[in-house]
Amino acid sequence: MIAAERRRIADLLETLSPAQLTTPSLCTQWTVQQVAGHLLAGAAGPASALLAATVRAGFRLHAGNARLAAQVAARPAAAMAADLRRYADRPARPVLGQYADLHIHGQDMRRPLGLPHGFPLDHLRVVLDFLTGGRAWGFAPRRRVAGLRFESTDLDWSAGAGPVLAGPAEALMMALTGRGVALGELDGPGVRVLRDRLGG
Repeated sequence: MIAAERRRIADLLETLSPAQLTTPSLCTQWTVQQVAGHLLAGAAGPASALLAATVRAGFRLHAGNARLAAQVAARPAAAMAADLRRYADRPARPVLGQYADLHIHGQDMRRPLGLPHGFPLDHLRVVLDFLTGGRAWGFAPRRRVAGLRFESTDLDWSAGAGPVLAGPAEALMMALTGRGVALGELDGPGVRVLRDRLGG
């Protein structure tokens, strides 16, 4: 499933114009192409590459991650797509974290471009279970999801207890990971609670 998502990102890259590749993504300060660079770095590069970038960024992990993504994304999109296919079957650790990363960042790229996601609903179920399972560190902190109930309207799935947020599985995934743009696609009293937790 991870390999299939890497190949879908490669397919996406090959369809984008230069203007689309330089469009700001939903990731702060990253373009669409730089998000793809982040995903490629995770597939192709050793963990030591991120460590080295973090050291060069003054031991700031997020800054190091951004530096590495920009470095990888400096290459032509076609070359990046070829490498995503080349490394598609490379084992990923942690498995669920890598799987969720591909779905979430894929949407960080597609949403600003107005492109459909095309995710099978059973794939989104896996991601939602991970995000609400209490171990999605760096994705959906416990304080963000605590005391809320999430209900999918296009998938037989729910999790949590408290004020409800209901909507499409993809929008729930994006809201759980802090993408406030998805809150407008959700209904229920929990929407205001989560909006406040995300800072407006």
